[in-house]
Amino acid sequence: MKPDKLMEFLRLGENQAVEFKTTCKPQIVGQQVCAFLNGQGGYVVCGVGEHGEIVGTSMLGGATAFEAALAQGLEPKAFISVETHKIEGKEVLVVEVPAGKDVPYAFENQVFVREGDRTTKASIAQIKDMVMHRQAEPERWERRLSTANIERDVANEEVAAVAAAAGENHRAQLRNIDDMQAVLQDLSAARYGRLTNAGDVFFTTAPDVRHPQVRVRAVCFASGKTDDTYHDTKTLSGPLMRVLEKAYTFIVRNTATVSRFSKGRLDRQDEPFYPADAIREGLVNAFAHRDYADYKGGLTIQVYPERLEIWNSGSLPEGITPETLAKGHISVLRNPDVAHMLYLRGAMEKIGRGSLLILKKCRDRKLPAPTWTSNELGVTLTFWASDAATQPLGTDLEQTWDKKCPKYVPSLSQVCPKSVPSEVVKAILRTAAPNADMQSLMHAAGHTNRSRFRKTILTPLVEAGLLEMTIPDKPRSSKQRYALTEKGKETLRSPSRKTKNAT
Repeated sequence: MKPDKLMEFLRLGENQAVEFKTTCKPQIVGQQVCAFLNGQGGYVVCGVGEHGEIVGTSMLGGATAFEAALAQGLEPKAFISVETHKIEGKEVLVVEVPAGKDVPYAFENQVFVREGDRTTKASIAQIKDMVMHRQAEPERWERRLSTANIERDVANEEVAAVAAAAGENHRAQLRNIDDMQAVLQDLSAARYGRLTNAGDVFFTTAPDVRHPQVRVRAVCFASGKTDDTYHDTKTLSGPLMRVLEKAYTFIVRNTATVSRFSKGRLDRQDEPFYPADAIREGLVNAFAHRDYADYKGGLTIQVYPERLEIWNSGSLPEGITPETLAKGHISVLRNPDVAHMLYLRGAMEKIGRGSLLILKKCRDRKLPAPTWTSNELGVTLTFWASDAATQPLGTDLEQTWDKKCPKYVPSLSQVCPKSVPSEVVKAILRTAAPNADMQSLMHAAGHTNRSRFRKTILTPLVEAGLLEMTIPDKPRSSKQRYALTEKGKETLRSPSRKTKNAT
């Protein structure tokens, strides 16, 4: 939760979705969490008086232990988030609770509901109504039983990874981390000795055999969407976490590398053009919120020179809009079991605020703000590159920043394929001073194939503005010569110095 939003809560006071508590005891806070799960979700703010005054609080074992204590008392298990803030020099704890998908929820075997700004024990009639309402609704796709063979199809190392992570961060109570089936049952990934669909997607080696819609299609386009030329295309499948990592690797492989030089340091720092944390958060949100039940749906990644698109099937939940994504919101989880397992693996840290992290990381990098669009088919998250960054994908960018906008400085690898050594490029530039015919340039580069040389080296150098034709109206003229531009001359004079980007 952003500090300014927390301060707004304190000013407005308690309501249907906000509860203040002066103490921070799991036995008391758990009742409020249970009530929010049985309703539309909300926030419990500990260390605050009933009128919004800051009194501060302290916890034995910290926020992680407090979260584990809440999780232990809840049944069925639910995905909640606990974090601490410093306000007026005092510690305040905030518990964020999404709307529950498996009502009725109980805390320490008692059911609680929210009535206005009060939390009360549910009556027999209220519990009966919740049970009947749940029975009337179709079972969530992720909770349905899969046809996967729990003995043969499960990737045991994936189960072990979740169990180990849960043990380290105390985010789940597992009876026996060495018993694979017990772990799967404790994670709601299996019951009656069979995997659920969520367990199938997350833990089996080939879930796409049973659910083709879980495959991820990744494409890197050479130019626009109508172009039929691809730099790279992959169909990704396997256990969810492995696919997520493959998707991230695909994006990094097919976008430019940013090289920055910090003050007081001589070494260069290389990182993906789009912020790594923002890319990961965008992918995690797509995997957690996509509509797995749509057999015509899926998840696609499309990389263009000027943007990156991540699309997942399933429209935004009711009450969530592209505008609320930019401000933070109470999370509405389409797949709480999948989200919980992502959370245990450490991939999904904050609920309802992944969009804020994405915006912040892009703003820190001084990139245009990413956008979300939604229709009946799905949701698209688009990362935008500034105009100067629309260089051929897979190239290096040396980059400096000022207070207004990024300025990009191309390296030689930008203006020629990576397979061509920079020494060859320099040799061509030297030969073209003051001008030279194609045969001379080919000799300097050590090439004998005229057509290949024109396509892979000469044309990119002309398009980059380092060379120019002396007879531009007749590119195939026998008298055609190639001369250095001012940019080419500057590059040749100062090969070790950064040059201004003329593209």
